[in-house]
Amino acid sequence: MTSFVFPGQGSQYVGMAKDFYDNFKIAKSILEEIEDYTKINIRKIIFENEQNKLDLTQYTQICIFATSYLIFKTYIFENNIEIIDTDVMLGHSLGEYTALACSNKLNLKECSLILKKRGKLMNDAVAPNKTGMAALIGRDSKFVQEIIEDQKLNIEIANDNSPMQVVISGEKKDILESKGIFLKNNLKKFVELNVSAAFHSKHMSSAQEKLSFEIDKLNFLENNIKIISNFDANSYSNTRLIRENLQKQMANKVNWTQSIKKLEQIGKINIVEIGPGKVLGGLINRISKNFVIKTINNISDI
Repeated sequence: MTSFVFPGQGSQYVGMAKDFYDNFKIAKSILEEIEDYTKINIRKIIFENEQNKLDLTQYTQICIFATSYLIFKTYIFENNIEIIDTDVMLGHSLGEYTALACSNKLNLKECSLILKKRGKLMNDAVAPNKTGMAALIGRDSKFVQEIIEDQKLNIEIANDNSPMQVVISGEKKDILESKGIFLKNNLKKFVELNVSAAFHSKHMSSAQEKLSFEIDKLNFLENNIKIISNFDANSYSNTRLIRENLQKQMANKVNWTQSIKKLEQIGKINIVEIGPGKVLGGLINRISKNFVIKTINNISDI
């Protein structure tokens, strides 16, 4: 059976999903429905990048979610795919919320509104330009963690993306101070990321606490589709456990490498990557060569 994966922040680009919006009634209807729920003119942002909002965390997340969700719904409608035939879904960071909506564990309205709140909370969690993130290319998370501990660096692993890519979070001065240390230890590349804050770290603790309160109010629906959690890389269909893990996600590491290994372990080798960009497919191929991956991000893909 096929598993669906959904991207997170960083996959956005101007004009994403416009071909779906222009050519499919279902896509147009979904985007307008999300706009009605959130009171955000998403079309202006993703098609025209109004006031450069697409790269602002407050808006980025809902825009990527809307794009991924409408592509998914169009894809399964056009191909007569029954969602009950899907065993597993997962997503990277905000993509986990997309997985919950696409698996019908959360309805569209609730998922749209919680992501609007999530984006705002993460955007406002710390003062601008005080914290940040960097991608480390060439070594795995175990190696990076050993350097952090040995050198007593005041940074955290935010994303374990693949055996060759790890993302760190922390105060900007600490990120910059760590650069020379990592490069001296045979790291291939150190890339500072254009993000507004240190996501998936202790700097998100207060925002996570506020979001956790909102997640408690969500009405999760039970079904047999399993969600692989970013928090602990285990698969769950039980919504109580899914909720509890989601409440820990924002201030903790995204265990993407282990999540994909879990998918491989349970024998799901056919993956459809849904949403803007092709980032996840590339990461998955670096984790394991055993998957057959199809990417859907424009209408020619369906």
